[in-house]
Amino acid sequence: MPRALLSVSDKTGIVDFARGLVALGFELVSTGGTARTLREGGLVVTDVSQVTGHPEMLDGRVKTLHPAVHASILARRERADDLETLASHGYAPIDIVCVNLYPFHDAAAARAPIPEAMEQVDIGGPSMLRSAAKNHAGVLAVVDPHDYTRVLDVLGRDGADRAFRLGLAAKVFAHTAAYDAAIARYIDLSTASEKNRALLRGSGEAAPESAWPDIMVLAFRHVQSLRYGENPDQPAAFYGEPDAPPGSLPRLAQFHGKELSFNNLLDVDAAVTAASAWHGEGRPVCVIVKHTTPCGVALGATAADAYAHALACDPVSAFGGIVAFSTPVDAATAEALASTFLEIIVAPSFENGALEVLRRRKNLRLLALPVTRAGDDELDMKRVRGGLLVQARLRTSFPETGWQIRTRRAPTDAEMPDLRFAWRVAASVKSNAIVLARDERTVGIGAGQMSRVDAARIAVMKAEDRKADLKGAVLASDAFFPFRDGIDAAAKAGVSAVIQPGGSVRDDEVIAAADEHGMAMIFTQRRVFRH
Repeated sequence: MPRALLSVSDKTGIVDFARGLVALGFELVSTGGTARTLREGGLVVTDVSQVTGHPEMLDGRVKTLHPAVHASILARRERADDLETLASHGYAPIDIVCVNLYPFHDAAAARAPIPEAMEQVDIGGPSMLRSAAKNHAGVLAVVDPHDYTRVLDVLGRDGADRAFRLGLAAKVFAHTAAYDAAIARYIDLSTASEKNRALLRGSGEAAPESAWPDIMVLAFRHVQSLRYGENPDQPAAFYGEPDAPPGSLPRLAQFHGKELSFNNLLDVDAAVTAASAWHGEGRPVCVIVKHTTPCGVALGATAADAYAHALACDPVSAFGGIVAFSTPVDAATAEALASTFLEIIVAPSFENGALEVLRRRKNLRLLALPVTRAGDDELDMKRVRGGLLVQARLRTSFPETGWQIRTRRAPTDAEMPDLRFAWRVAASVKSNAIVLARDERTVGIGAGQMSRVDAARIAVMKAEDRKADLKGAVLASDAFFPFRDGIDAAAKAGVSAVIQPGGSVRDDEVIAAADEHGMAMIFTQRRVFRH
């Protein structure tokens, strides 16, 4: 009689899977809580301790680490001497190993202390899975509950061929690698000094070599295949972190519209990241993104008000754009949104009346995702040829420590909220980035230019094309002005105050230009460049 060893932490579907195996003639061998679950389901189960002839030890820490288990898994079916050795010890082959691992991810998510987290590190489970995957020619290694139906179907028909067995084996090695990566990452985070952790969060100092792990192991789970990548001849897929935090893209819910594309997901990430600059402040913010760069951002009394002002910044670029809200979308906002062609609307939630209005647009994608800031320990990564660039994520809390007024005139009480607003927006705009703002809404954005003065001219041109009044507007620059020409162009348009990092060898020249024009200027001493 063939035997299946079942020992699972996630018991989803395990009773039905076991019933299917019994119907195919398998004997069930199991451990602890899994055996109890199967018996409660009316199944006959042989305990592992009966197979090994040895009781479980150390509160269950040792139960499957025994030759009666591993020899029965690893014996090569095509080798007569292996089978003879197995029989000489009174062991019988194990033909299926169905195991999933202790929930270490739960302990990590709860920020459990290291000793407590280590209790959730599975030892026997990965060992059995790896043994089964190594000997996949004779043993089916099943780690994913989603595969239960497929395994039963294959066994009930012609049996498992080599490709099927290899596919399950590959999934095992990927699963155990991801499991070990999560453990290593958690230990790194838990044992790093607070100083090094602060440096990796982006405190402004260079992180020493010792702050970075020697080996960075990444694990992502397939979420969905995409129609194509940035262009139609590029196949693409979306992978997510196994335990993606709230507010991250693997956690989004789609209520309506076509499936998401590669570029859609990039734009959604850019829009939500930009909106997260106002996380926790309670005021509705609307961000409209085109090609991963905001073309309109505004705070408002309501979501509809914020959208109207964001749209007014650049209605031409907003056509076919992605709109993100920090607050729920109500029916009034939906009516305003429905009048413009948009690709995606993303918000924490949609009221029923809003869904009714927006679903009239057949292809409009409606996504629910809370707007949250990235976690303190999240890293930003960019793939390059043959490697990976890793950095601390840009902080979106925007501390004002170190801000300096470098001009003779200080910003007025009316200018300061606009300067703060424009500075936050600039952090989401592709560099070189220039943001013009008034009344906590953008009135002109210049992005992605090779020179900063060109970015300033484009921002002014965008505003003037709409006949926006720039008198008294403020300007934010994501990096320093290398020359005074950008300041001169802004002053000519009517800008009254500037916020920028400072740090140019010509800072004195730039400050003098601002003073000549009667402008106020803040140096933040922090760059928010987005390459």
